[in-house]
Parts: sequence; C-alpha cells; structure tokens
Amino acid sequence: MSTRFILIQPSHAGNVGAAARAIKVMGFDDLVLVQARWDDVLERDETIERASGAVDVLRKARSVETLDEALDGVTHLCATVMTARDFGPPTTTPREHLGPLGARGENVGFLFGSERYGMRNEDVYRCHAALQIPTAPDYGSLNLAAAIQVIAYEWRLALGGFGAPRAAPEAQSADAQAVAGMLQHWEQSLTEIGFLDPAAPKKLMPRLNQLFNRAQPSPEEVHILRGVAKAMSEAARKPKL
Repeated sequence: MSTRFILIQPSHAGNVGAAARAIKVMGFDDLVLVQARWDDVLERDETIERASGAVDVLRKARSVETLDEALDGVTHLCATVMTARDFGPPTTTPREHLGPLGARGENVGFLFGSERYGMRNEDVYRCHAALQIPTAPDYGSLNLAAAIQVIAYEWRLALGGFGAPRAAPEAQSADAQAVAGMLQHWEQSLTEIGFLDPAAPKKLMPRLNQLFNRAQPSPEEVHILRGVAKAMSEAARKPKL
C-alpha cells in the first residue's frame, strides 16, 4: 500500500515546497510533478524555503513529462475538484470516500490540477473518484498547498491517524498528613500577620481545608505553600520602621 501526491503543471515554486511540507507532516513522502514550469523547481530557493524542513521529500520527489509516468503503480486515483463534473467519476467529499478506502490496501494517488486552471476534464475522467472539499458556498477557492494539506489530513485519518500526543502524567497528590501540616503552618502564619483572629476564627480554616482538598496539591505544591506561609511569618516578625 502506498500514497502518491501528483501535481499537474505546478507554476509556483513556493507551492511545490509547501506541498512537500503538507504531506510530510501527515507522514507521506511521495511527490510527483507533471510538466512543472521549471526543470529545477525542486532545487529552487523558494521551494526549499517553503518546504520548511521537508527537504527529504523534495530530494525524493520526481519531475516527469507525462501523467502516465506519474501514475505508474497507482491502483486507485482520486481527482481534486472545486466543482462537480457532469460526466466522469462520482463527486464526493474526502471523508466520505477515503474512510472506506483506508482499509482496502490500495496504492492511492491524489491528483491536483494547475494553480490557474484546476483539473482538466480529461484528467478527471481517468480517476476513480472526484474529491470536493466542503467549503463556504460563496467562496470555495483554496490555495494548492492548502488543498493538499486537507486531503493529506483526511487520508491520514482514514488510515488510522497518529493520535493525540500523550499528556504528561499528572503529579501524585500529597497525602493527608502533609496537607494537614501545611494547614497548621498557614494557620500560624495567618495569625501572625493579623488575618486570622484565634478568638473568632469563624470557618476560615475549614474552608481553606476544603479548598486544598479540591485542589489536591502535589508534594511540591505543598512545599511551595509552606514557603509562602514562612515568608508571611518572617514579614510579620520584622521590626516596623
């Protein structure tokens, strides 16, 4: 099973570089250009700059003269279109078509037309499906690299995706004894700074107890809170000028 992204007559070097970047971040690396505007487009400064580090994709990429050469080995070909054709393969959204396709083990090719004219009818007719990215009804113009990014993302999802990065494990909560000791420290410090009146404590300490129980501070956080209490006590003991 393989995946190939094919650009027909790309005319902007920056788009070629951006295309390499778009497919690399989705885990793909097979890029083929058909009748590119420049013979050296894969080595141009603008191409490399817009690739943003995906130079390995550019090194592997091929520039060919005919679509037949680009399709060598492809068993399922998808066109990308902005508007549905009256004749040709069925037009569908990427997610609708690619979801079931992901489990079939095909060698898939994604075909993109030129920046100026889009896909030619004769090229669309060669495809098994025409993929139309759902966009706002009154403005469906997508930059070539942006369209490639959407298709690459949808295809990666159909293949199972990469999954969200795992979050760092949550810190273990301090035990009840540590929290109780910290609260005693705070009670002493709050008394020293005059915030707590021992003769009329009301419900200050029980409420602070509930607050810290909800927060479930880690041992390190309990240590910080003890440091705050210590600093309050030291400030209260300093002689006033």
